Formats: sequence, structure tokens, C-alpha cells
Amino acid sequence: MRLMTLNMFTASQIVALHDQSTERWHQDPGWLGPEDQTAWLRLVLFQHRANFDLWHVEDEARTPEATDAQIAGVKRRVDETNQRRNDLAEELDRTLLERLATRGLPNAEAPLHSESPGLIVDRLSILALKIYHTRQETLRTEAPEGHAERNIERLGVLEEQRADLAACLDALWQQTLAGAKRFKLYRQLKMYNDPSLNPAVYQKLARE
Repeated sequence: MRLMTLNMFTASQIVALHDQSTERWHQDPGWLGPEDQTAWLRLVLFQHRANFDLWHVEDEARTPEATDAQIAGVKRRVDETNQRRNDLAEELDRTLLERLATRGLPNAEAPLHSESPGLIVDRLSILALKIYHTRQETLRTEAPEGHAERNIERLGVLEEQRADLAACLDALWQQTLAGAKRFKLYRQLKMYNDPSLNPAVYQKLARE
């Protein structure tokens, strides 16, 4: 695995990895990703896998014949997977900030960007999944009339949104390297998975 240098980070690498892994995982769920990649892109892959798993777990909850017990089990898996997704997005930012610190960056005097690279990568990941599944809908031969056309239109919107977001990620990163922008690690601080912070859990435990 190659070490990451600050100048190697581009949105096109991330988009390509998202698309490649989404395609491969639908064919081979155990695929571990390309061998020749940086440690940070490996984190991008793991974070995308969390979104990939979350997408398909949430599909299970919407199965018409799902029982209440099955839905409850799915809900727990959704919570666990969503926590993994958020933890990995934070790890992406933490890793970038550690690398930047070796150059005395981000510039503490630069304007603060409201969204971090890790959160943008998470949004790109979700868009990759929407694009893949929307494209699949355009190919359904048994779908009702007009279904393919509607999804072709949706696909165009999604691809434009992803291109715009990828360009914003590249701009933020280059501006950060130039000292013209800065970002912070924003913790999600989820409360529902912590028994000490979820009233539905700790109040029940107190009554027992």
C-alpha cells in the first residue's frame, strides 16, 4: 500500500473508486479493493462500504413481507452500520488533518469552510450508490412504460450533482493546501447508540 502525499488527493480518484467498488461488490461482496492504493484511499473504500451496506440493509426494512421482528433486527443493524459510516468519515478528516499538520496547515487565519472533506466524501459515496441503482432502473425491461425515461432524467441530475460536488472537494483541498481555506474535524456525537445518553434506554434500566 502506498503512502499518501498531500498532492495525490483528487476527487476523480474518489469518484472512480466509489464506482469501481459499487460495481464489484454487487458481483463479489467480499472484494477487498485495489491493492495499489494509498492508506487514505483505503479509508475512503471502507467508508463507502459502510454506506453500501447501509443502503442494502435499509432496503430489507422496506420489504413488504418483513415481519415486525425482522424490521426490529434491521433497525439495529442500521444503527450499527450508520455509526460505522460516521466514524469512518471522521477518520478521513482526522487522517487529513494529521498530514496537513506536518506542513503547518490548515492555516489558522484562513476562512473556515463549513463542510469538511470527510463529509463531502460521504455525500459523494451516497451519490455513487444513487447513480448505480438509478442506472440499473433505466435497464429494467419489465418496468412500466415511462419508467426508464424518468430514471434517465434522474440519472442526469445525479451525475451533475456529483460532478459539482467533486469540483467543490477539489477546490477545498487545493485552497487548504494553499493556506486560503481551513476545515475542522466535526464530530457527529451520535446519542442514540450510547446507553448513557439515550433516555429510552437509561430510564428503562433505572426502573429495572
